[in-house]
Amino acid sequence: METPILALTRARTAEPGLSPATAADRNMRLLVQLRWIAVAGQLLAIVVVEFALGVALPLAPMLGVVAVLAFANSYARIVLYRRPVGQTAILQALLFDVAALAFQLYLSGGAANPFISLFFLQLVLGAILLDFVSLGILAAVAMAAYAFLAAFGTPLAYPPELLDQVPQIERFGAVISFALTGGLLAVFMARITRNLRARDAYLADLRQHAAEEDGIVRTGLLASGMAHELGTPLSTVSVILNDWSRMPRVAGDEELSPELVVMQREVDRCKTIVGDILHLAGTPRGEAEIVAAESLLERVANDWRPTCPATPLVYRSEGLSGALLFAEPAVSQVIASLLDNAAQACPAGIALTALRTTEGLEVSIMDDGPGFTDAQLASVGKPHQSLKGPGHGMGLFLAAALARRLGGRLNAANRPEGGAVVQLVLPLAPDRGGSL
Repeated sequence: METPILALTRARTAEPGLSPATAADRNMRLLVQLRWIAVAGQLLAIVVVEFALGVALPLAPMLGVVAVLAFANSYARIVLYRRPVGQTAILQALLFDVAALAFQLYLSGGAANPFISLFFLQLVLGAILLDFVSLGILAAVAMAAYAFLAAFGTPLAYPPELLDQVPQIERFGAVISFALTGGLLAVFMARITRNLRARDAYLADLRQHAAEEDGIVRTGLLASGMAHELGTPLSTVSVILNDWSRMPRVAGDEELSPELVVMQREVDRCKTIVGDILHLAGTPRGEAEIVAAESLLERVANDWRPTCPATPLVYRSEGLSGALLFAEPAVSQVIASLLDNAAQACPAGIALTALRTTEGLEVSIMDDGPGFTDAQLASVGKPHQSLKGPGHGMGLFLAAALARRLGGRLNAANRPEGGAVVQLVLPLAPDRGGSL
């Protein structure tokens, strides 16, 4: 049974991550939507009480509050597109809503108005969106408003024919108020909580990526230091081997002479690797050239084959004509490292395929080995979690980090027909109109 593809470049979450600024902006938009509901609800309540029940209301100031709410909402929509939203803006919005509600209640029964429970809606939203100090300010203002309404609220002037029905009307209003408050809380709390979870997921990703980048920096410093230290002894060994190769006794030995050639080739390879490490350590990121993707991959395949002659490598490409790639030195190193991993899993042969997709360049390394276990899929791409034993767990981790830095991704999966596949997806470079 095929193991689902595991994306190594980002943790899967129920919601896409949101930056704190984006989450705050979305939450403010929810408050704006809630205010539009308040505008519609207040207009409906005024119409019902004034014209259906015949209760005289101070229409001019109450409709003025509704107009101010509508104007504030229109202004808020403009501001949301111009500057980021912070705690102060959210606190101001909630305080404004509390003040508008308090003024409407003052004109329509004070604390006896059953819709006074709508204050709890503002307080609960504040408890979710605000810090402790801001919430304290909001709660103090709401309690002061409630106390003011209890002491100075304007009683409703019911017509004489409704006086015996006032208790039933107030109970009905309390039911409507409870249903309205509960429904709005359920809907808006769910949406705000979703935004906050997405923000937390974004921050968790940032912390994880920062830890990974720190690991990469420490690994790079260690590799650079080791490369400097290895340079001198490798040069010494190379000089000694050259001296031996010119000695008649060694050159004439049919058994020793070929082995000396192999040793010299391997030392030269070590010197090349050390030079590449030092080059990577000293190359600024802005120096990456743009090359044809086809030529880069062919060069990687041709350079890798002599390093592992016992493992056949089949290279295939499709649709790469005109495809350009940022030729960072690390790209070639990462692909070669993935080939090494595949060869160790399946020495009988591996495949390297490349094709152009809507996402960019998709490079796949496949083998017919035993594949990944669930535990391995859960750990690949993490620092020092090796499939080959302790101390060798940086290959997939560095590949995933490179893909993420370049705007791509790294996937790992088991193939339905057996074996494993690792996919490296990299964005293509724009065609700058120059010759390659």
